[in-house]
Amino acid sequence: MYEKELPLTESMFFILLALRHPNHGYGVTQEVEALTGGRVVLGAGTLYGALKTMQKKDWIRLLDTARDPRGKKEYQITETGRNLLEAETARMKEAVQTAERVMHHEEI
Repeated sequence: MYEKELPLTESMFFILLALRHPNHGYGVTQEVEALTGGRVVLGAGTLYGALKTMQKKDWIRLLDTARDPRGKKEYQITETGRNLLEAETARMKEAVQTAERVMHHEEI
């Protein structure tokens, strides 16, 4: 069902993962860095471009900004986004399992 959207970029994958709960842009950046041990660092252009694209595709939604006393925009993953994230996770698991099978049966 989501095959035409896959594979996700690494940035989009981790942004969706960071939006499993309401979060604002800077919070997403911090969470992605924490989730990846600092390996993935999102620049502002990458982050906000991805957020805009994901909103258009209904993978995430903008929450009511009145909830945040600082006036920061908060986003959260939608059901569509969650299903896409699960499909991508399954795709990556299958790829890793295939790689492990092949690598363990090769002659060294």
